[in-house]
Amino acid sequence: MLSDEELLRYSRQIMLPELDVAGQEKLKKATALIVGVGGLGSPVAMYLAAAGVGHLVLVDNDEVELTNLQRQIVHSSVSLGEPKVYSAQRVLADLNPHCKITAEFTKFKPGMGDRLVASADVILDCTDNFAVRFLLNKLSVQYQVPLVSGAAIRMDGQVSLYDPMNEASPCYNCLFEDEGEEDETCANSGVLSPVVGLVGSIQATEAIKQLTGVGATLVGKLLMVDALNMRFREVKISKNPDCTVCSGKH
Repeated sequence: MLSDEELLRYSRQIMLPELDVAGQEKLKKATALIVGVGGLGSPVAMYLAAAGVGHLVLVDNDEVELTNLQRQIVHSSVSLGEPKVYSAQRVLADLNPHCKITAEFTKFKPGMGDRLVASADVILDCTDNFAVRFLLNKLSVQYQVPLVSGAAIRMDGQVSLYDPMNEASPCYNCLFEDEGEEDETCANSGVLSPVVGLVGSIQATEAIKQLTGVGATLVGKLLMVDALNMRFREVKISKNPDCTVCSGKH
């Protein structure tokens, strides 16, 4: 049940007929696992907390650096040198005291599936590390937890949702087969500050839709963002019947 204070806090969201009180209560009961609290994880975490997702689990092993502050909006100058998960935890608790924030100051590892993935209702991949992306995808399939994956570099971005509970849904490996790609990061390629906010906001929107059952998600579609020309393009993606992760053949 939502308290009177929560009903007022989320009133502009509750008045949406697609969401209503029932949708808001689903958000309150939900747990979102956010891996990476940098450029993408910042807007994702802030919007999910503000929207009333009941429990956010933050995983990151980095500390706040001066170069982060150009785009990682959950952090500030007072957070320099502090672990990102603790910096974000403090800000999110101030933003919405009704949201439980769990901070995991560690690199995401294979053994975290039982403890973190199994108890999540949605996973948000906000990393810039291919190995972690493929690991999250494998655990998403193993534990049947939807995965919202985003990426942003330079002035481009992309978002998709992979839902292992949907038989027609591809997984991340169907699209980007694990062949040991080299990581391309903001540190070595640059990124325009609002682009990560744009992609992260879309990720948060997809997570809320998935948790509440509202609208059509990006399952089976890759949304491409070209911020330089301000163009959005959808690419259809299909399930790979021979996928080594989700086909069940391997």
